[in-house]
Amino acid sequence: MDTFQALVARQDGDRVVAAVETLQTSELPPGEVTIRVLYSSVNFKDALALTAKGGVVRDYPIVPGIDLTGEVVSSDSPDFAPGDLVLAHGYQIGTGHHGGYAEYARLPADQVVALGPLSPQEGAAIGTAGFTAAMSVLALVGRGIRPPHGPIVVTGATGGVGSVSVDLLAAAGYHVVASTGKADQADHLRSLGASEVIGRLPADPDAKPRPLGKTRWAAAVDCVGGATLADVLSTLEYGGAVAASGLTGGAALNTTVMPFILRGVALLGIDSVQLPIEPRRELWAQLGGALKPRHLGQLTHEVDVKDVVAVLDEVRAGRYSGRAVVKVAGGF
Repeated sequence: MDTFQALVARQDGDRVVAAVETLQTSELPPGEVTIRVLYSSVNFKDALALTAKGGVVRDYPIVPGIDLTGEVVSSDSPDFAPGDLVLAHGYQIGTGHHGGYAEYARLPADQVVALGPLSPQEGAAIGTAGFTAAMSVLALVGRGIRPPHGPIVVTGATGGVGSVSVDLLAAAGYHVVASTGKADQADHLRSLGASEVIGRLPADPDAKPRPLGKTRWAAAVDCVGGATLADVLSTLEYGGAVAASGLTGGAALNTTVMPFILRGVALLGIDSVQLPIEPRRELWAQLGGALKPRHLGQLTHEVDVKDVVAVLDEVRAGRYSGRAVVKVAGGF
């Protein structure tokens, strides 16, 4: 294993270009565990890594792919041995050091998770997006939100985090309202368990934001941010909560303290990047068991890594739905 194939993103003036290259093993970052990558996936952050001034990569060149599954080929850690099936995501994978769009990856042992009962394809299908969705759902459960309290709205419902959130919430017995700008995906969202499908929030994007609106939701999983998150906050029931993880609608939040001090609502920030390894491993154990999404086959599409740039372009443009699983082994 002196050389291997990788999709490498390089800065080229005011743009970022990506192409398959042959790299030396010596170019792998330091770490105790070397992994033959089987699958990765597509996330919005991967699209940003291929975007000039995307804000997620400081130094190019880099191999994108913020998550990966594969087989350990060598290990200096007592926790992992050659032949173990593992996954990894978060930290600086695919943004600060080489990630999953390569035949091999090397990582610190304290960033690696055993796959357990999940197959490598299933682990990648869940990936960062599904893990973030699970964090969001459990955050609402931990806040005390229960199915009898009322409907839960999921914004950006056709995306990776949104679609898995719909699946998980419906499986737990919640009345799920899926919010999306893609009307042609309504039947798909209902097949995942959505009780209702509505358009984007706010319904009138040009209307002046209101500090408080008519209450509609017991809680929300927000994958959009911006004006959508502001609208959701203003329409939560008393004591409601929103688990927020997205900013495709913008990082600015034009709202007031009124929902927080008059309705006692909570804004729960969801970050899967820096989550310590022990709770990360514990949640993956749940995702391999009772919390495993019911509709992974419906949620995912497989693409060879050599063809992933076109999918990333679709994600960046907001035209992609569901989860793209990236075939790395044999995908070059």
